[in-house]
Amino acid sequence: MQTIKPIRQAQADLQAGRITSEKLVEQSLSLIESYRQAGGAAYLHVDAEAALQAARASDAARRAGNVPSPIAGLPVSIKDLFDVQGQVTSAGSRALAGAAPATQDAAAVARLRAAGAVLLGRTNMSEFAFSGLGLNPHYGTPRAPHDEARVAGGSTSGGAVSVAKGMAVATLGTDTGGSIRIPAAFCGLTGFKPTSHRVSLQGGVPLSRTLDSAGPLARTVDCCAIMDRVLSGEALDARPAPLKGLRLYVTRDFVFDGADAAVVSAFEAAVARLSGLGAQIVPFDFPELKDIPSINGGGGFTAAEAWHWHRELLSSRGEMYDQRVAMRIRRGEKQSAADYITLIDERARVMAAAADRLRDADAWLMPTVAVLPPRVDDLQADEAFFSVNGLVLRNTSVINFLDGCGVSLPTGQPGIGLAVCGLRGADARVLQVAGAIEPAMAA
Repeated sequence: MQTIKPIRQAQADLQAGRITSEKLVEQSLSLIESYRQAGGAAYLHVDAEAALQAARASDAARRAGNVPSPIAGLPVSIKDLFDVQGQVTSAGSRALAGAAPATQDAAAVARLRAAGAVLLGRTNMSEFAFSGLGLNPHYGTPRAPHDEARVAGGSTSGGAVSVAKGMAVATLGTDTGGSIRIPAAFCGLTGFKPTSHRVSLQGGVPLSRTLDSAGPLARTVDCCAIMDRVLSGEALDARPAPLKGLRLYVTRDFVFDGADAAVVSAFEAAVARLSGLGAQIVPFDFPELKDIPSINGGGGFTAAEAWHWHRELLSSRGEMYDQRVAMRIRRGEKQSAADYITLIDERARVMAAAADRLRDADAWLMPTVAVLPPRVDDLQADEAFFSVNGLVLRNTSVINFLDGCGVSLPTGQPGIGLAVCGLRGADARVLQVAGAIEPAMAA
């Protein structure tokens, strides 16, 4: 049962004295313990005593009139990719499990702590964030809340489950090819991938320095905007735009290839609803999207840049990796400097095409993921894993490739999200449009 309200309502309850931070944290810890006793794998580490101490300190500060932000006193979970002072950052891998504890918080974690958030613990993930499915052979696989036979999506799998099951008000995740938006879609949440580098990645384990971004998964667009203000330090105007007259672009190129019928049906119903409420649905062509698989044929930026970071660790502890992850990283070894420069040039070409084709759009809509959450049992064979993983990542990774931003909204259909996308720097507009669309999806 979900016990934590969206951020603004939870903060209002705290301010009115209807509940305390300590009570909220106690409720979260009770849910976490019940979930873990039932075999749940969302959390890798829970810092219960420190969380309770922080909650008591927050309540005392509130009584003294000190409420530093809208997330003050609220329980938040942290993906096991970010440093938390005194804790080991394992990135979901046994290869880092024996590393020294972090000597200071990652920049994003420090911002959350300064804003008064209560840090509950570290959440499970795809090893080194290198999968969109959320499978973890070392620490267990978090499951979709609506169907325990299915994956929760990755790589921020545990974080998504922590919010979906009411064990945290929001979670800090990362997104290199969809790792915030995929689990948001599969778990019925809202996830916001900001433009890369708007939120500092200092103090975290990188996957791709070109594509990585950090952001929130939470219950609503407003929750994500509140979290983004803390994480980025930027006060974006995220107020919902008027829906009537918005120019919402839709292309059939690439992002619908191989889509499940249920996903197509949910998307068409959403678009029809928005059109009926006065939004302009603008079909457009984007054939350059079909070039992306060949551009990334050698592993793309992710493999090249992951190889740079992992090559020594793979040499000494390669047997401790999930071998599917190791295989994907090792593709980067085969890329030359010339290949990498070609990647940069081809990306620039497709980005220029996107800027031209979307120049009049308020946002670009697509299914967040083209398929329903896969069943865990169907992903055991390597061939199935790689094939399904590629299809799950396909739509979301387009936005990373274009250096864009995006929100995944729940459609009301279990495991299916609606992606509201924009190009680089369009973060405020994407949040405004997503906020306009959100009530229509909930109706």
